[in-house]
Amino acid sequence: MSAPALSVATEPGAPPARLEGRERLALVVLLTASFTLAVDFSILNVALPHIGRDVGIGTDHLQWIATLYALCAAGFTLFFGRVSDLVGRKRLFLIGMAVLGVSSLCGGLAVDPIMLFAARVAQGTATAMVTPAALSLLTTNFPEGPARDRALGLNGALMAAGFTTGALLGGVLTDVVSWRWAFFVNVVVAVLVLAVAPAVLSENRADHRPRLDLPGALTVTLGLAGIVYGATAAGQHGWGSTAAWASFAVAAVALVAFWSVERKVSEPLVSLTMLRRRNVAWGNLAGLVAFATETSLVFPLTLYLQDVLGLSPMMAGLSFGVLGVGTVLGGLLAARFIARTDARKAIITGFTVQAASTIPLALLGDGRSWIVPMLALTFFGGVANLVAIVGYVVASTSGVPNRQQGLATGLVTMSQQVGIALGTPILSAIIISQASSGLLPGIRAAILADGLLCLAAAVLIAVVLRLPSPAAGSGPKPDA
Repeated sequence: MSAPALSVATEPGAPPARLEGRERLALVVLLTASFTLAVDFSILNVALPHIGRDVGIGTDHLQWIATLYALCAAGFTLFFGRVSDLVGRKRLFLIGMAVLGVSSLCGGLAVDPIMLFAARVAQGTATAMVTPAALSLLTTNFPEGPARDRALGLNGALMAAGFTTGALLGGVLTDVVSWRWAFFVNVVVAVLVLAVAPAVLSENRADHRPRLDLPGALTVTLGLAGIVYGATAAGQHGWGSTAAWASFAVAAVALVAFWSVERKVSEPLVSLTMLRRRNVAWGNLAGLVAFATETSLVFPLTLYLQDVLGLSPMMAGLSFGVLGVGTVLGGLLAARFIARTDARKAIITGFTVQAASTIPLALLGDGRSWIVPMLALTFFGGVANLVAIVGYVVASTSGVPNRQQGLATGLVTMSQQVGIALGTPILSAIIISQASSGLLPGIRAAILADGLLCLAAAVLIAVVLRLPSPAAGSGPKPDA
């Protein structure tokens, strides 16, 4: 994978400076890591039945292969985002890639459920380390403006493409060689990144190293994990599930405790002044919705293609290649759109077009003549979704001083991980709730809910989101 040429602004009125070889290589390393971690979210989905048979995991416990990964990736990301500010973004990035390589090797060699589940826990933890560290290295190495916007656009495009590629690659590897290669691919990538990254990445950490807020870290991790597990339980057993509501209750108590802790400690994990930045708070909410809606749409459409239209798993997977192309194009176009307008308008426009592309899918019928309209609509929805995603990343990191970019990108990553973890279980729960009417009505209801959520997000962001003025990026920043 090669990175397109980027320009970095030097001084106002001066011509932009092109990235030199070292900077270009650093960008490739960071984008490769982000792409690989995005692939990990979906690469095992198709292979779950094969993994269960080979390792000895019953059908009723297969979901833990995905759930354990999501719990750790979402639960620890804010904690490690803050850690990256303290110990150094480069250092945490390298540690995380090493953990990813070792855990992936263990997963590929797993011979029993305990070994496999432990590998997935470690993979999720590595994701929580690497993702905010890589993103903060991007935001601190590129100044606010076109250079950063384009780098974030490339990052968003590859992450979205990675999610789709994971579904395709997982099916191909399982059919052609073995599901174990879905793990071994990470080992190869980790070795390559660790061989190159130390020479091309510059260390970057905050000047002041405050004490780590452990009570805040524990309560927010428990709260996020409770939300993810509750949504997963609802997706499997419906909204009447006792486990789901008990988990949501635990999450609510933990998050209230987290809020209380952050108000009292002298050096909080997330200073409330950071969350009072409207661009940070509302931008991250937009990001959560953006990731929840588009990644989860794959689930009802997979059921539609295979169980309603009768397509093979391979053909269904290939159909999502159109969505992948749309997301890559959207990531590449987003920076240009933001340069001509701003991040707020990118989010609003992205959600509006995504809603317009998703809501008509609620009319899908049981004939194969619907395949072409479905592919066209998912393509445009993918383009729009990435415009919204890049917009929210730009909005949520604007006006934040470099010393706090680890925290800011930790919040951005948390929104992404939680959105991915929540979206599919919620749509699954909607489909289950309509089971008495049949599968197709349930799929339609889930898709309609997805589209309406995009529309509601566009309206909300138009009303509440405000971006910091350009001057805010150059003067002194409030502590956060």
